[in-house]
Amino acid sequence: MQQQMPSIPANTEAEIALIGCILMDENLMIELSDLLIPDDFYDAKNRLIYRTMLNLSKEGKNIDITTVVSALEANHLLDQCGGIEYLSSIADRSYSTLNFETYCDLVSEASMKRATIQKLTKLAQDGYDSKVEAFDYVELVEKEIFELSKRRKVDSFKTISEVSKTVLTNTEQNSTRTDEVVGLDTGFGSLNKYTQGFQGGQLIILAARPAMGKSAMAMNLAVRMARANKGGHATVAIFSLEMSAEQLVERMIACDSNIRLNNIKNGRIGTKNDWTRFNTACNNLGQLNLYFDDSSDSSIASIRAKCRKLASDAGLDFIVIDYLQLIDSDNGNSRATQQERVSKISRSLKLMARELNVPVLALSQLSREVEKRDDKKPIMADLRDSGSIEQDADIVMFLYREDYYNKNSTRKNEADLIISKNRSGSTHSGLPFMFTGEYSRFTEITEKKEE
Repeated sequence: MQQQMPSIPANTEAEIALIGCILMDENLMIELSDLLIPDDFYDAKNRLIYRTMLNLSKEGKNIDITTVVSALEANHLLDQCGGIEYLSSIADRSYSTLNFETYCDLVSEASMKRATIQKLTKLAQDGYDSKVEAFDYVELVEKEIFELSKRRKVDSFKTISEVSKTVLTNTEQNSTRTDEVVGLDTGFGSLNKYTQGFQGGQLIILAARPAMGKSAMAMNLAVRMARANKGGHATVAIFSLEMSAEQLVERMIACDSNIRLNNIKNGRIGTKNDWTRFNTACNNLGQLNLYFDDSSDSSIASIRAKCRKLASDAGLDFIVIDYLQLIDSDNGNSRATQQERVSKISRSLKLMARELNVPVLALSQLSREVEKRDDKKPIMADLRDSGSIEQDADIVMFLYREDYYNKNSTRKNEADLIISKNRSGSTHSGLPFMFTGEYSRFTEITEKKEE
């Protein structure tokens, strides 16, 4: 017995009901025009009628059975729409405009299903093309699925009354907090004080000249935030485009075990007590939800796809990217300048942070202009390749070590974490830290008076 093919998703009754509602109250067309396009209607007659109503609305004309019939006749479409009899049968029915949104949802859902089926069918056929490489094909599928997901019904405007209630609730909740953290605890008290913690949707830039310790700071933050949030079960994704995952973990172990990084690298750990500390650090770090991706050719599309999957599989709380200028922008324009390429990357990272509602920390290089000045402290203009980094970022921080430039400095091994931009808190000319390079460790200098 031949299996019957399932019917195509459609709700023609809801389509007819929508047309009937508009004929009863033409003002509904204003709202509907932002929610449905003619192609959302499956029945050809209903599609033509809705398109005609839409055109009448755009032209500022009244919408009733007379104007609709007249417009259809003028375009020689009345017969294709079932004639005046079909329109009259719709107008004669009594539809409740109170159910208008329900009818709209039914039509929209059926349309989305049809579009999804059509797109997936086309994608399945493309998969048989031997000329299409597997990675490109998977990326195309992810892109198309994401585009389909954006067709979901958009939220309407929020009134100030609704937003005020949300602000009031949040403020009341935060007033009972005993700490200064609103977002994720960074693990550094002084940084928490000025940022209130890293918050979902934020793009945070940490920039410095080479060898200042920005990768070490990023790994310190990753470990501290994994431990300090969700009872030590926060999930952190780390994308390293320059160093291997093993190199990063070596730094983490050095920091945790108080064993020099070089000794870990060459295996000369030494005493039994050192080995005990080494094994303890490995075990403690192994309990954390840290995920590494050290693909050297990571693109924005692949980073976004991997983060979506991790968020779905294990949850996701914080993303670290080392570093921004090494990301492939997915820009098909080979003539794009470096500034255009980096601009696209920074904007894409900000959108990813908002989409996943997690803070994204991206490391960035600084231009060589820093080296040409007497005052080596970095400023916003030193951000390499693009002013859009400053524009897209919610927080911009710089690492600066005086003894890097002046070997006779009285601030030996000290580092300043400069907060130059902060949309959610205060800036600071330099939070003081002690940097112990052999252990890849940053430690707050709490006894120094903060500005």
